Amino acid sequence: MVLPYVSLQKTEQEISGLWKMKLSMRSALLIAVVPFLLLLVYYKNKEQSPKINMLQLCNCPSPNAVPNSPGPMKTEDEIEELFNKINEQIPKRTINDINEATSPEDSTVLIVNPKAGYCVGDELQVKVTAYDYSGTRKSYGGDYLRARIYSPSTNSSASGNIIDNKDGTYLVKFTLFWAGTVHISVLLMHPSEAISALWRARNQGVANIKYTGNFTSATEYVNSECGFQLDTEEEICHYLDRRDREAFYCIKPKHYPCEALTHMNSINRDHSYLNNVERLLINRSNIGLEISKSLKPITVLNCGNKNLLPTEKCSRGSYHPIPSGYFHYNVWNPIHCHIEQFTENDKLKAFLKGKKLFLMGDSTVRQYIRHFAENLKIVDYFNHTEDEMQSWQKTLLAINLEKFIYIHWKKHTFPFVSKTFYSIKEDMYMARQIDQVGGGENTIIVLTLGQHFRPFPFRIFIRSAINVRKAVERLLIRSPRTRVIIKEENARDMDIDMERFSDFHGYVQYLVLRDIFHGLNVGFVDVLDMTIAYACDVIHPPREVLENIISMSFTQAL
Repeated sequence: MVLPYVSLQKTEQEISGLWKMKLSMRSALLIAVVPFLLLLVYYKNKEQSPKINMLQLCNCPSPNAVPNSPGPMKTEDEIEELFNKINEQIPKRTINDINEATSPEDSTVLIVNPKAGYCVGDELQVKVTAYDYSGTRKSYGGDYLRARIYSPSTNSSASGNIIDNKDGTYLVKFTLFWAGTVHISVLLMHPSEAISALWRARNQGVANIKYTGNFTSATEYVNSECGFQLDTEEEICHYLDRRDREAFYCIKPKHYPCEALTHMNSINRDHSYLNNVERLLINRSNIGLEISKSLKPITVLNCGNKNLLPTEKCSRGSYHPIPSGYFHYNVWNPIHCHIEQFTENDKLKAFLKGKKLFLMGDSTVRQYIRHFAENLKIVDYFNHTEDEMQSWQKTLLAINLEKFIYIHWKKHTFPFVSKTFYSIKEDMYMARQIDQVGGGENTIIVLTLGQHFRPFPFRIFIRSAINVRKAVERLLIRSPRTRVIIKEENARDMDIDMERFSDFHGYVQYLVLRDIFHGLNVGFVDVLDMTIAYACDVIHPPREVLENIISMSFTQAL
């Protein structure tokens, strides 16, 4: 059947109209669908990007640094670079006879260009020449010296800047900050031969400290050996922070899962990496001996000079070489900036009002919360209870409800050295602790790393410190108004096990910590300088020193 031409023409017009209608509908559909597809692609790409949930611990890469901030560290390369920087400064000397070591009795100390009178502000220079026990002049340096000036009548003291000439002589520079009768002290802490031995021993292994882990179930418990390295064929529990690559291990007890580890303790193992002569060098009778007995006190006059005190407030982001300040009437006076005194209850409460203070580290920073709660009583402990497995190592929380003050102390985890068992379930690496702090302008973190790391290879300390720096970087990115203060290591007792806990180990940690945190907007409290100046050779500085440490911390947190 043939359709009429007219009918066919009409059909084509109808079809053309339908086609145009379909095109219009397709265009409208495309207009609606394209934005949806673009939005879908955006969210798809976003899902593929690394996520960071601030409420959880994850193994995510660190967020990118903000402009003008230090770039992220390549941890392994950084560890080796920092280790080698210290290693190059360590003398490499081995002796078989103690008579070859530096002798404090035979070494000499002389004032360079002595004067009949001295004025406040003058520089006093002292030359130290090292001799061994046979009376032979030393031809190389590396001795660990400690120098200070002091006036007992005014409770004044300051450390000296020691320059090693690498030829057996040393130049010590003192600034005469106050008037009066001034005594000079130069101690030989360790001869260079002992320094060489201590450094080698520290980095030789981890056998000097034995850790014991306590694995518990509902009805019983069992102890097992733990540590940074374990030489055993038995099954091992690996406690690994995959992101920060910090690790600790325990021998797995039979019938207990690795998750059953709840408590830990440590003891000094009957072990030494030193030979007989080296052990004799670090015997207490050969530590911290005076080599300046022949020096008489000098008299310092004002001479009409005005001792101009700095007016710029001590702030974060910078630190200064020793001496960074001096004590006068038991008050610490920084020489580069002005310090606020936080010794009165009202001033402390006004400063801490509405603030959260997080204290992280060892028992030396734990002194802060104890001072506030037990001496000044401006806060009350919230959870000061004991149990059968915990003592001083447990977390402390103190509050003041009237002033909305919150103070929290938590120890860092491995390595932590304690003869008594302590809980590890409530603790974590310091970097993880920092990650869990929200931050803000009313948040202050005071942290310290050092004392418990001394017995272990230096690279363990460097890795932990780098991880803490990365955590501080992340904190300051998400909350740049947070105040972070680093309380540096303090000098401690001389009658302890020197192979494990010598102040020399603390000194090299002090040096590398400044390199690691250089460039960050953090405060530094030079407690090593303060405790050397004050000659407080105890692990927990006395109250008059502690109050100055706290004042220096809070001045930088203003």
